[in-house]
Amino acid sequence: MGRPIRVAALRRRAAAACGALLLVALASGAGTGTAPSPTPSPTRSPTPSPTRSPSQAGLDPRIAEIMRKPEYRHAQWGLLQTRPDDGRVLHSLFPGQFFIPGSTAKLFAVSGTWRTLGTDHRFVTPVYAVGRRTGATLTGDLDLVAQGDLTLGGRTRPDGTVAYTDLDHTYANDFPGATLTPENPLAGIDELARQVRDSGITRVDGDVIVDSRLFAPDPVLDPTPTPLIINDNLIDLLTTPGDRAGADARLDWRPKVAPYAVTSTVKTVAAGKPTNVTVTATDGGSRILLSGTIAADAKPLLRTAPVTDPAAFGRSALIEALARAGVRVTADPTGPNPAARLPRDYDGRPRVAAYTSPPYEQYAKLILKVSHNLGANLGICLMAVSTGSTQCEDGFPVLAAFLDRAGVDREQVELMDGRGGNPADRATPQALVQMLAYWQRTPDARRFREALPVLGVDGLLAENCRGCPARGKVFAKTGAAVGGDALNDRLAVGAITIAGYLDKGGGRFDTFYAGVNGASTPTANTADVLSIANDLALIAAYLQESP
Repeated sequence: MGRPIRVAALRRRAAAACGALLLVALASGAGTGTAPSPTPSPTRSPTPSPTRSPSQAGLDPRIAEIMRKPEYRHAQWGLLQTRPDDGRVLHSLFPGQFFIPGSTAKLFAVSGTWRTLGTDHRFVTPVYAVGRRTGATLTGDLDLVAQGDLTLGGRTRPDGTVAYTDLDHTYANDFPGATLTPENPLAGIDELARQVRDSGITRVDGDVIVDSRLFAPDPVLDPTPTPLIINDNLIDLLTTPGDRAGADARLDWRPKVAPYAVTSTVKTVAAGKPTNVTVTATDGGSRILLSGTIAADAKPLLRTAPVTDPAAFGRSALIEALARAGVRVTADPTGPNPAARLPRDYDGRPRVAAYTSPPYEQYAKLILKVSHNLGANLGICLMAVSTGSTQCEDGFPVLAAFLDRAGVDREQVELMDGRGGNPADRATPQALVQMLAYWQRTPDARRFREALPVLGVDGLLAENCRGCPARGKVFAKTGAAVGGDALNDRLAVGAITIAGYLDKGGGRFDTFYAGVNGASTPTANTADVLSIANDLALIAAYLQESP
């Protein structure tokens, strides 16, 4: 029997896998343009024959071969492809049956947020001077009023677009190969500090306070959104091998904000030896230690640690940024966030700074391209705020009303979050295709389609099917739910899913869904899951390639 499964570790990985489909090739080399060798099963057809849909006629035989593989012996497949002009069904397998959606659920949450806020909605995060101003001195407080800006300038390029990498830093602790964008994660905070200085204030005899009353964090949403988010509420920890075996590894981290401190005892080992870096945190998460080994020939390894108190972190970051800009604050920068000092409102208070975000369309693109879990859950809270509520759960009726207007049968959707990571989440292929079809009837059809990962090009589909004829012609959101099977020393693949658009040429974009629930891997190796995920990418490619 193989090595025992570490169930706790698998649960942690599974939580991430629900959000990020494992279609990224990562280190395993999965995701080529070549179809895997089929393994016929003489005792099982691709779907149970009594409920086989007549519209399966003409289905690419390569797809049927994939569905007959041993990994799917006890699994359930779903498939739906429709034409955009008349909605005619081209292929269909159990379109009205509930499937675990994984991150294809983000299609609902992002669509609802996009339409509730508007394509061009920008978050404006202000800083108010609360107190008495005498010349360049403010006797009182500077209050930063958080507005739910997902990046607060930390990913914004000079042209105003939002930067992302194919495997986002939010997944660095779960999958190898995550990388950082080059942008300064404190860019928005620095801009606010400069504006305060430009307003003429050079001294604050008082404090800096983050006003996080926009909405109450809801722990049911995991990861839990907060009104102020800096660097996705993470500390990035980058370990690089030393010059030789036995040397200390090099460490860089960001954003550097007091009182967070990072140290490392990671050692460089010989080329080819295991790389194993562990992150531990104490003192409320502010003392971070990296330990372990990194191979001399290894690429820089990214890990993250959570920011446990985003409001206090933001307060410290702004005080330090003010100092860099030439504004002295008398309060201790490492103290708690004194929210009790906040005024009831800001009527009549002078606004001395404001940071304006890129349009929400750019944030939607980030969320969909990299399967950004925090951003998808944030959308639920922002929909609640649109009604005047501070309770994130009040975003669900807003989403429900939107789905009704969009022509989505929401009785075919069950959601407890925005990311598709809650065990209760379910959706039918038909509902997901209805969501996709809605966008084709809007002026933003192209924008939404191009916000999705593109097969073989970018996002979580970047490394799949790079040599396929369908490369660049499938625009799709991906999803996964993976856990451990300790009984059989393997992985239980609750779901691998993909849904989006097939560029059939001539301006025709078919809507499609493909997914499998209940697959299993032969071993506990995560590379086996990547193989299943690659099968879904290939099915999407074959649907696009078929006449």
